[in-house]
Amino acid sequence: MTRLLVLWCPDWPVVAATAAAGLAVGTPAVVVSANRVVAVNAPARTEGVQQAMRRREAQGRCPDIAVLPDDPDRDARLFEPVAAAVEELAVGVEVVGPGVVAVPARGPAGYFGTEAAAAERLIDQVAARAGAESLVGIADGLFAATLAARRGLVVEAGRSAEFLAPLGVHELAGGTGAADRAELVDLLRRLGIRTLGAFAALDPVDVTSRFGADAGHAHRLARGLEQRPPSRRRPPVDLSVTHTPDPPIDRVDAAAFAARGLGERFHAGLAVHGLACTRLAIHASTGNGEELSRVWRCAEPLTPTGIADRVRWQLDGWLRGSRRPSAGITVLRLEPQEMVDGHALQLGLWQGGHDEQAERAARAMVHVQGLLGPEGVLTPVLAGGRGPADQVTLVPWGDERTPAAPPARPWPGRLPTPSPATVPQRPVVVSVVDRDGAEVGVTGRFVLSGQPDEVTIAGAVRRVVAWAGPWPADERWWELGAGRRRARLQVLLAEKSEQDSQEALLLVRENEKWSVEGVYD
Repeated sequence: MTRLLVLWCPDWPVVAATAAAGLAVGTPAVVVSANRVVAVNAPARTEGVQQAMRRREAQGRCPDIAVLPDDPDRDARLFEPVAAAVEELAVGVEVVGPGVVAVPARGPAGYFGTEAAAAERLIDQVAARAGAESLVGIADGLFAATLAARRGLVVEAGRSAEFLAPLGVHELAGGTGAADRAELVDLLRRLGIRTLGAFAALDPVDVTSRFGADAGHAHRLARGLEQRPPSRRRPPVDLSVTHTPDPPIDRVDAAAFAARGLGERFHAGLAVHGLACTRLAIHASTGNGEELSRVWRCAEPLTPTGIADRVRWQLDGWLRGSRRPSAGITVLRLEPQEMVDGHALQLGLWQGGHDEQAERAARAMVHVQGLLGPEGVLTPVLAGGRGPADQVTLVPWGDERTPAAPPARPWPGRLPTPSPATVPQRPVVVSVVDRDGAEVGVTGRFVLSGQPDEVTIAGAVRRVVAWAGPWPADERWWELGAGRRRARLQVLLAEKSEQDSQEALLLVRENEKWSVEGVYD
């Protein structure tokens, strides 16, 4: 595993916002988005202001606080001098996100003598050249190194898992470039798993099968490993894309336009080969022969929008920074530095293509509606609910994509991912019996009356290899005549023959009957 040095600038969104507004360094300030505090600096924290607090409450605790808007473009543009300052002393600089850069630790440690000496030298360098405060952490892997940077620690080689073990599971939910795992963290806490060490002690197969692929990635991080194992797939020879603007790019609006088209081309080229990018190199050449280069790292595979954002941020930083090039950009090239299989980024039917493809698809849908009627073409919308069928709302093409129930609300009794791949339109009644041939039921306290041994489907008897559940769902119990009690059970059935594979079903018990609610692939 690569040993990384991560430099972190605390409260960077607030630092960038106050600098852009021309405020003094010690001014209490917060960055607000949708009336919620998303970043707060140290002077404001001393007054009791905290992240996720409402704007009005923050102003109530600190009347003199400066409230600044959230602006990712500004944060990235003003962070370029910090990345440039680190690059003067270390090679292989990668921008993880505004406020965080990572470099291989071996080079700086060898040049300055020790890893601790390299950390001190980089902190001084950033303070002198960019005027920013920073902390440095060194550990095996990006996740551990980032958490070490937030604590200003150097973790010994091979001891990242030991360093992570006592930390809370909430560390999985945040961080620059990290996936949003708030639901997973909440679920782990409700299960009594409160530290990364306790989460890492679980069996990897059980974690992935019970909580989904993203939980498996988080489990690898908790164990001190890379989020994804190394890929042994040999990529095509050249997947880079180049753009030669005419006239040269010397304005931010022109940079934004170029970034969008180039990002879509780059992503489409990777998608053809079934790949997605997690480390993106942005290279630019100017009319006076200047060469500019920067690498952006992302925890999740980059979407076309994510690629365009990073290209726009970087061009904005180059064109409006203190060390802006002496001439316009004449060549812009994107190059993948690290890739994963494209199934890690599953897009819709015509997402990921150009606008022309989306328009062609839309015209085709309207034509089919003219033949079959408005209800002849339906599109799925993610909805809220406890059963797999409830979590999808079918909306006629062209209508407002409004779900039947909000998906963001808590749904007690809902099964975690993965969801069944196939949901029957009509319930398929089945019989579930134990070893003695007695029907397995569910008590009023949602406890099985016996252990499932056989399932009879359409007259065919299948042996149960493994099962999990039941998961209760007691809906609208407070409303007379509208209540609904159900219990779900997952079963793994034995193969029909040596040529067949095992089959997994989601069964539901309602009105003293079992039926198939979903089939897993």
